Amino acid sequence: MPQLSLVVCLYKERDLLERLLERASGCYDDLVVVHDGPDDTDVQSLVEELGGRFFERPRYFQQEPHWPFGWAQARHDWVLRWDADEFPSDELAEWLVAFRAQGEPPAGVSGFTCILPLWDGTRARTTKWPRRIVLIHRQRVRYFGMADQAPVPDGRVVPLSLRLHHQPERKCYGIRYTVARQKVRRWHDEIGRALLGKPTDLPCWRWEDPNWPAKWEGIRRRPLWTGVYRMVMSPIWNAREAIECGELPRLSFLTFFPLQHWLTCMSYMKMRRREGRGRRRPDAIDAG
Repeated sequence: MPQLSLVVCLYKERDLLERLLERASGCYDDLVVVHDGPDDTDVQSLVEELGGRFFERPRYFQQEPHWPFGWAQARHDWVLRWDADEFPSDELAEWLVAFRAQGEPPAGVSGFTCILPLWDGTRARTTKWPRRIVLIHRQRVRYFGMADQAPVPDGRVVPLSLRLHHQPERKCYGIRYTVARQKVRRWHDEIGRALLGKPTDLPCWRWEDPNWPAKWEGIRRRPLWTGVYRMVMSPIWNAREAIECGELPRLSFLTFFPLQHWLTCMSYMKMRRREGRGRRRPDAIDAG
């Protein structure tokens, strides 16, 4: 029977983690919580009270660099990849209980995806789209710790028609979310900075290739062209995907994904210019 580790990487969010652990009771066998920076809100006591293990890590202002460390701490190969502001639907919780009681899935299965409804701060605005990998077998995926990077499966990923609710304290999509929120802008800058190097410079899990996947290499080679192309094409791709999932796409659902692509490309161009100026300064000094 497969056993599951729930690995959560967060910053503060004690109240949201408490909700998650309450809703996920009976869904996992092992709990690992990784805190991004100093634990000022005493998340540790909550985790340890429930029999979990707590780790305080350096401040990255994002969770992705902590995933390789967190997965390494897990006691089991099947890992629930959830955020503190998420929790399983009743149907997903029932499926996980049944999953833990049945035989091990085929070796060719690397993970499972669920529906992650878009949340407007008050209610879910979608029911069938978008989707995300929420359960992985850690020995069958590869990963490098950068924002907006998903685990890369070695084998098949099975789609489930079940929901993992994502209910943060405010709206989690849209133009204002993408442009105005400081943490989102910081994510774009961190991606741009990381793209100046190699994926293997980042915290990695089973990732040994120094070359960037095509999604990121396109930004590195032609950031302006890639930004324009994805601004045009991303709404089409997302609308088609939503329709295939049975979701009626709305304009507000289709704008923030391409905008994220554009801002990521612009951040990379900014970081590349900074690096170019930094390299020229010693030459200028020597010439003087």
